Amino acid sequence: MTPRHRPPLTLVLPALLAIAFLLVPLLGIVADAPWTGLWTRLTEPSVAAALRLSLLVSAWALAVSMAVGVPLAWLLARTDFPGKTAVRCLVILPMVLPPTVAGVALLRGLGRRGLLGGWLESLGITLPFSTTGAVLAAVFVSMPFLVITLEGALAGIEPQYEEAAATMGAGPLRTLRLVTLPLVGPSLAAGAALCWARALGEFGATITFAGNLEGTTQTLPLKVYLLLQEDQEAATAVSLLLLLVAAAVLIGLRGRWLGSVRRSPG
Repeated sequence: MTPRHRPPLTLVLPALLAIAFLLVPLLGIVADAPWTGLWTRLTEPSVAAALRLSLLVSAWALAVSMAVGVPLAWLLARTDFPGKTAVRCLVILPMVLPPTVAGVALLRGLGRRGLLGGWLESLGITLPFSTTGAVLAAVFVSMPFLVITLEGALAGIEPQYEEAAATMGAGPLRTLRLVTLPLVGPSLAAGAALCWARALGEFGATITFAGNLEGTTQTLPLKVYLLLQEDQEAATAVSLLLLLVAAAVLIGLRGRWLGSVRRSPG
């Protein structure tokens, strides 16, 4: 590294402080994890049930997000319509909204006394404090990660391939399936992984809208919350599991979501 490109000490020191601030708490989980009895704690019936429910909820949340989020990302990237900016803001809003506020919003919109509560109840559908409610809470907070990631990728590809497919008689859905999505495959995979990981780690909206019912809505993050009051070593063990899952997702996404910026030559 030449002196010309050596970073100034006044920037390096606060940067190192920021890295340490982020790293030390995570190292604390690793250092304090009960490694000798880790497997036993993670395979306890209540923890195993919370893990199965978390995988179920996050899988359904990803499926729902893909079914409705991919078309929404395509519309935002490929078409112009009145209120497009407002729709994009609406998509981003759950990402910056406090999770408990998201849960309250779901209650006021889909709860028994919410905007659609009476209509849903007349159909025999009750969403709060149910597994379906936990799925919807996860979708609400995780789908924006898929939509934003995919919209950016769709906006960045040249439309000539889609136009060529259209001239050969391919309809919009066939073009989307055979041309557009393969072109943005890595970004779609990255957005799906981020969406799934966010759904797996969801806490605030779930406990507010779906409650903390063992076997029904008690996912792993909610189990950690309870274990902190009963068995802190078990809470650390489950936290370590979630930390490893999140780290694995981020490592798998390197070069896509976390890719370094390429410098132009010269």
